[in-house]
Amino acid sequence: MLQRDRSPDDPEPQDVASEDLPPWLIAMAEFVLAETIPTPLPHVPEITLRLARESVPLWDKIERNRELRGGPPYWGFAWAAGLALARHVLDHPQLVAGRRVLDLASGSGLIGIAAAKSGAAHVIANDVDPLAVIAISLNADANGVAVEASGADLLPADSGFDPASVDVVLVGDVFYDHDLAGRAVAFLERCRVAGCLVLVGDPGRADLPIGRLTKISDQSVPVTRNCQNVAAAGHAPADYDMRPASVWAFAGSVAQADVA
Repeated sequence: MLQRDRSPDDPEPQDVASEDLPPWLIAMAEFVLAETIPTPLPHVPEITLRLARESVPLWDKIERNRELRGGPPYWGFAWAAGLALARHVLDHPQLVAGRRVLDLASGSGLIGIAAAKSGAAHVIANDVDPLAVIAISLNADANGVAVEASGADLLPADSGFDPASVDVVLVGDVFYDHDLAGRAVAFLERCRVAGCLVLVGDPGRADLPIGRLTKISDQSVPVTRNCQNVAAAGHAPADYDMRPASVWAFAGSVAQADVA
């Protein structure tokens, strides 16, 4: 496992080196550590994540460094939909307690960490961005929970992933892109057919398949001012806007009483 972490402001060095890790993986972990700050979350104070201060400069650094192998740094921020779904899981631990959980398109690992804290038997936090996989591992370690970080692309029907291998699928804000939304719906339908409880957090995306969903809760979520997410605070006190986000059950996969 990756060694974790001290704040960039801490005078003592951060050590992610290990004889068991290849140099490229060490470089990626050091990048995530250097670009993020441990940040207690609003709305979900039980969890602290390593967050970045600004997305555009971070994305620019990733694009200019091909060795990082990453995409847009969604993993560096706590998004409103993820905060809403994590809050719902923490408030209703019976949804995941003793169950096998998949956190799909996990980003920072927020929702998977919430599931682990709520007593899940096993948690897989999946994201195709290799930098996200690093962030998930660091964040899980920082929160003292066991989460299996996976970088496999699970969405194709021939991916080899068996939906019956999990009991609960948690998805935070995956419908922001039209093409991705269609692939996600097909995957979630396979999970539904396999008997999984499928819960979705969403801030009101245009491609949200409302016709396949049952709303469970509405929340008002604090996010960094003029953003859709929570970023690491600078030297000034954190300043938040409130944004709506909802939690939904996919395709009537369970009765209302089971997801409340």
